[in-house]
Amino acid sequence: MTRVLVVDDNTRNRKLARDVLDAAGFDTLEAATGVEALELAAEHEPDVILLDLRLPDMHGVEVVRQLREGEGTARIPVVAMSAISLREQSDWLETAGFAGSLDKPINVRAFPDQVRRFCTGSGG
Repeated sequence: MTRVLVVDDNTRNRKLARDVLDAAGFDTLEAATGVEALELAAEHEPDVILLDLRLPDMHGVEVVRQLREGEGTARIPVVAMSAISLREQSDWLETAGFAGSLDKPINVRAFPDQVRRFCTGSGG
């Protein structure tokens, strides 16, 4: 089963992503802070991480930088999630270490397939 770590300080955003992904057959983990995300990623090595850029304790870019330095987390695809469209900033995202981006609010019908595109595993 494909494991997804959803990182967002907004409880509603995390719950919506979790509910949609769980219904589509994914196994989900949740974090509300960058520190929590780093700990869960190191412990569980998810297939993909969905990462809000603005977290209460650190910026998403710093989370990605630390993930890239970890032995078990360096190759996990990290997808930036933001209410501001990041499509025009793909070069910046790639340089920062992101695999891509998804816009919030999520489109619940398209979301599972969007997430599968980034997975390193079998795809939920």
